[in-house]
Amino acid sequence: MSLPEYLTLNRLVQALAIGVLALSLAPAAVQAGPHKRVKKEAHASVVKRARVAKTFTASRQHLVAKQSRSVVRLAPAKPSFGQLAGLHATEDQLDLRSSVALVIDQDSNEILLRKNDSAVLPIASITKLMTGLIVSEAKLPMDETIAISQEDVDTEKFTGSRLRVGATLTRGELMHLALMSSENRAAHALGRTYPGGLNAFVEAMNARARLLGMNDTKYVEPTGLSSRNQSSAQDLARLVAFASNDSMLREFTTTPERQVEVGNRTMQFHTTNRLVKNPAWDIGLQKTGYIAEAGQCLVMQAKVAGRKLIMVFLDSAGKLSRIADAERVRKWVETHAPTGVPLPSGNALIRQVNG
Repeated sequence: MSLPEYLTLNRLVQALAIGVLALSLAPAAVQAGPHKRVKKEAHASVVKRARVAKTFTASRQHLVAKQSRSVVRLAPAKPSFGQLAGLHATEDQLDLRSSVALVIDQDSNEILLRKNDSAVLPIASITKLMTGLIVSEAKLPMDETIAISQEDVDTEKFTGSRLRVGATLTRGELMHLALMSSENRAAHALGRTYPGGLNAFVEAMNARARLLGMNDTKYVEPTGLSSRNQSSAQDLARLVAFASNDSMLREFTTTPERQVEVGNRTMQFHTTNRLVKNPAWDIGLQKTGYIAEAGQCLVMQAKVAGRKLIMVFLDSAGKLSRIADAERVRKWVETHAPTGVPLPSGNALIRQVNG
């Protein structure tokens, strides 16, 4: 065999050996490949689950921390003046939730029920009853248009309003919304546009209170948002008795609802006293009120068991408790009042005041 032939044959043998070796190793490589991929995928899955768990734990910790912060920010309910004075500890025969109550027969001046009736407390939006009386007695044009201004925005309690700055309504509409829906901007606008301005209006409120014999009453603004507007149940009974003779106040305080055109919108307003819509009640005049310092308040003139009664409930605990107290009194009067209710001090509190 020549040398070239030998080299050629040697190359062929080497190539064949390499091919056999590669072929023998191929199954192992094929088997090892999927195994490594499975291990790699399993590892990736574990890593992914770990990341999800870590994210969930972090989110849960964040939520718990947020809730904890919220709980810390939550301040306890502000006690009313009546609570601070311990008036809720006073017991009464009807187990009323109001710390102050007074029920009087308007015609006979007979006192049917009294509870802390001389206590002087904030009266919240019961204030608007005097606001309405002053506007009514001033004989101002009720069809005059008045624009809500920035001055009418509440800077005392920062409450909202459906009456935007710039909205234009008549004085009569503002009066109706103030008395029916307890609209604060409406009440403030009434005082602001009074002849002489807001200060003159407040002076007129206090002067009228003195003429009515409301010696424990003081007003500082026309809405009731200020806790410095204060009175007693005895004084408010006098106000209700007098105001119930005003036909406009009777109508506006006992309207269940009203639509008002404000710009291009028609807005629906409702009474703040659900008893107005209750057919079991015959209400001649009413007003509700609430600020934290005053608690839930309600004054009414209503016919019960054939008698015209004046009811005053101040500093009631709970959103619906003033209504429940009025219901207790109505049922009690319907059941027991016809036979007479002996009370130790039945002196008359209401006196007629002219002009």
